Amino acid sequence: MTDGLELENAYYMRDPFRDFLAREGVPVYEDMMSADCLTLRLEPWQRVGGLGAYVHIPGRGDFITCYVVEIPPGGALKAERHLYDETMYVLKGRGATTVEVPDGKASFEWGPNSLFAIPLNAPHQIFNGSGSEPARLVGLTSMPIALNLYHSEDFVFDNSFVFRDRVGEARYFRGEGEFREVKPGRHQWETNFVPDLATLDTLQAWPARGAGGRSIAFALADSTLHAHVSEFPQGTYKKAHRRPSEAGIYIFCVSGHGYSLLWEEGESPVDTLRVDWKPGTLFCNGPGEHYHQHFNTATQPSRYLAMGFGNGRYPVLEYKRLQRDGADTSVKLGGRQIEYEDEDLRILALFEQELARRGLDSRMREMVGVR
Repeated sequence: MTDGLELENAYYMRDPFRDFLAREGVPVYEDMMSADCLTLRLEPWQRVGGLGAYVHIPGRGDFITCYVVEIPPGGALKAERHLYDETMYVLKGRGATTVEVPDGKASFEWGPNSLFAIPLNAPHQIFNGSGSEPARLVGLTSMPIALNLYHSEDFVFDNSFVFRDRVGEARYFRGEGEFREVKPGRHQWETNFVPDLATLDTLQAWPARGAGGRSIAFALADSTLHAHVSEFPQGTYKKAHRRPSEAGIYIFCVSGHGYSLLWEEGESPVDTLRVDWKPGTLFCNGPGEHYHQHFNTATQPSRYLAMGFGNGRYPVLEYKRLQRDGADTSVKLGGRQIEYEDEDLRILALFEQELARRGLDSRMREMVGVR
């Protein structure tokens, strides 16, 4: 009885983001471990325009929200500005985005697998460039922390302050960028717009994560949101690593296909949680302290995009800084990664079975140390 009264008390346990979400009028998917964003059911979105839905996979953390939006043929989303960071990934369709910058306007055209960021609080509008096909995009934002911190929608959505340092160089809106050397697995590509993640050629070797993989992190509009794209070869899988659920990392398949295993310490890695992925699939690093491990079952290299809150340039939170430093260090050395020689042998056996079903060969026995 007491708990019920407390939940109804206007002076107790307020959540402005959840209150805002309840008024949005679009679906909020929260009870699924993965989603196919290309087929996800969307509904008319009065505030934004087009069709939309929020996708809150378990493990998203407290700082970010993810949504899918579809723009009808020849249509456009409503113009808006907001006091939170936003990164967008194009699932299908072609169109353009216009951003107001201090010296005028910047416009760029995007297509499938494009990635772009909206500079903080910059007025912008997104258009579908086709008169016959809808365009569908995924957006990741730090709206939850902004609304819960300020609990003023007027301040968040109707603020005239201009963040000049967030805009970057004009060429960043043209798909050009600058390579920022940090260290393997942490190198950055600074830009505002990536025309096609599937063909991006700035990826760098990441030997610590194994399997001959490559990756590049993005510094998009000097944002506090994280984004990186990783690729690993056919017939291989990456080393398992774990993050706390509050890390809130969303993972999107860009090209290829495969599966990921998720498990907590003490659980069977092959009998707990499994997500099969293909272009359009998204999932999270899992609730709790889940390990997750990615497996390529395609006849080509597979690429995925990972996005979340706090990045290599601006970790924002201390635990983000500590978690990042240990992400590709062995658990035996105090890190969060399981080296191949320490993994459960059932992982390799399952992978070889999956490849055999497809008439493919594994390249992992030598890497794992099994003859």
